[in-house]
Amino acid sequence: MSAFTPDQVLALAPDASSAKAGQGLAKPGVWQRVGRDPRSLWGECQGSGKDPYRTQVDLHGPAFQCSCPSRKFPCKHGLGLLLLHAGRPDFAAEAAAPPWVVEWIAKREASAEKKAAKAEAEAAPPDPETAARRAEQREKRSARREDRVRAGLEELQIWLDDTMQAGLAAARTRPSAHWDGLAARMIDAQAPGVARWLREVPTLLAGGTDWAGRTLSHLGRLQLLLHAFGRIDQLPPPLQADVRGALGWNPAEEDWAAGERVRDDWQVVGQRVEDDGQIRAQRTWLLGANTGRSALSWSFAAGGQPLDVSLVPGTVFAGELQFLPGAVPRRARTGARAEGKSIPQVRGVGGIAEALAASARTLAENPWAGREPWLLRAVVPVPAEGGGWLREADGQGVRLARCFAGLWTLLAISGGAPIEVFGEWDGEAFEPLGAWAEGEYVDFRAEGAS
Repeated sequence: MSAFTPDQVLALAPDASSAKAGQGLAKPGVWQRVGRDPRSLWGECQGSGKDPYRTQVDLHGPAFQCSCPSRKFPCKHGLGLLLLHAGRPDFAAEAAAPPWVVEWIAKREASAEKKAAKAEAEAAPPDPETAARRAEQREKRSARREDRVRAGLEELQIWLDDTMQAGLAAARTRPSAHWDGLAARMIDAQAPGVARWLREVPTLLAGGTDWAGRTLSHLGRLQLLLHAFGRIDQLPPPLQADVRGALGWNPAEEDWAAGERVRDDWQVVGQRVEDDGQIRAQRTWLLGANTGRSALSWSFAAGGQPLDVSLVPGTVFAGELQFLPGAVPRRARTGARAEGKSIPQVRGVGGIAEALAASARTLAENPWAGREPWLLRAVVPVPAEGGGWLREADGQGVRLARCFAGLWTLLAISGGAPIEVFGEWDGEAFEPLGAWAEGEYVDFRAEGAS
């Protein structure tokens, strides 16, 4: 049995064209000298050159390596080979790995050991002199950044005051270049989180009949963030961390070291990739099958660099997550973990009323928490004018986000019966990222629906 479904493999594609090209290579006749062992999968694919491309997959990642010149990761050959394995697990016979695969796996293991040793060394308490020097350097870096952020936010405060004085109707007449320019100044001030908040304003101003209320609420939370940063030294440490996170502060290693470590069977329940033209940001949601804890793992890539493909939606792994401290700790990074396997049925309590109550508690603790993870059990998709809804048996419902294009896929896999859906709640509507029906996971990122 393959540990991956075709949908899960397609979710690893860096873009739609790579996914399509990979599907075209998921054919037995394309490959030669194919084999597998418990750790790896390999094969050769004839390209335009004299020698065939050597493609290999580390099934414990998954991770990919190919001799083709593609700058995409994974390339179409890696996707095609793993797609073929997912659809026809017995196509690749068990065999001893060839030297070029053995060498690659050995390098990966050596690299993993080196990283583990480095992390262990960094976790060990340094001598007093080194600790004092590091603390002094850290304080100087933090002070320099705080000065830049403070100057940028003072400029933003003047802008907010002027905007409120002129009225939101006047703000609607501003061209998009105005908001982009303001966001760029916040990036220069080392507050990229604020830049993201500002880029959302034009969409809110252009939105439906409730545009004024939604925009005012958005700007109100931004104003609260400026106020919180102005008195950050008076806030409790967990809330200080949340304020810095909302501003876009990258956590230092010592910040992570102070976080809680939680072992569980971590279910990878949804993933979303956003691209602003310069940086691709991938957020991956995990849910602890036993603890019920939700966790958010981020991966960023600039230019042609690859995103992390080791967390595959629709799979579960036993392992440890380390949470970044906060009022409601949610951002996490993975530690050592076992090989992932498919989730036949996601575990965890979920319902609209429970999800709303949990989101209200989170918002009370951290007003800048952003999108909320919701696992909804036994909901039926219902089409409606202007979009759709998910409804429970008692009539409780939640509106689907206007940007969600997968309603008909939801209707097809449901067939009118209740299904499980995971997605993000933005305070107004719900956007599905994945769903389970009859033991199969449907990834809406792979479907191109989100």
